[in-house]
Amino acid sequence: MTSAGRREVIERAALAAFTARGYRGASMEEIATRSGVTPPVLYDHFDSKLDLYRRLLERTRDELIEMWRANLAGDEPAAERIPRALGAWADYVQAHPFAPTNFFVETTGDPAVRAIHAEVQAEARAALGTVLGGEPGSEAIAGSDEALALEMSAEVIRSGLTGLAIWWQAHPEVPRERIVQTAVNAVWIGFERVSRGEAWSPPRIGGVEGAVPARGDGEAG
Repeated sequence: MTSAGRREVIERAALAAFTARGYRGASMEEIATRSGVTPPVLYDHFDSKLDLYRRLLERTRDELIEMWRANLAGDEPAAERIPRALGAWADYVQAHPFAPTNFFVETTGDPAVRAIHAEVQAEARAALGTVLGGEPGSEAIAGSDEALALEMSAEVIRSGLTGLAIWWQAHPEVPRERIVQTAVNAVWIGFERVSRGEAWSPPRIGGVEGAVPARGDGEAG
């Protein structure tokens, strides 16, 4: 087996181990056994369990971003592409349980793991913001086409889907079709209205955006 092939076997074994036992519960010895290699061979590829875990987080990030890029691309109307992309997202979550158990949420309490997880998630948000920035009307959601505004819009979508994926894992009896339907209705309906120009912005009262008029002493609440 080539070095790249061996590394792929190790990564797949580690995905299974971390999914089943979490970061703290999985050991390098178990991962070596699952991979069919000795611990020294495992350490030839990854310096530590933390190094291997980081690789899996980055792998999942890259796969998800590529999934969004591939399925949102095309000349079809957004009403076709966005449900297609959300269907592909549901397929990915179903086929990669590491995502809802480890990538979408950090529960170890380990400062080193938390730092790496936050870094990878920040990179994922920025990349997703760039992908969504290509959608017509995306700048209207946050009121700007600046990178930070697009990232903020992406985070609204990402966090909602993340919560749905984690919930789905706790309710596996819910069929994929209903998950996709919920995601489309929650994500696409609002996005579609904004793309038509129907966007809300804070009211400007007295020249001050978002100001709220003061109530009189006898004014009802």
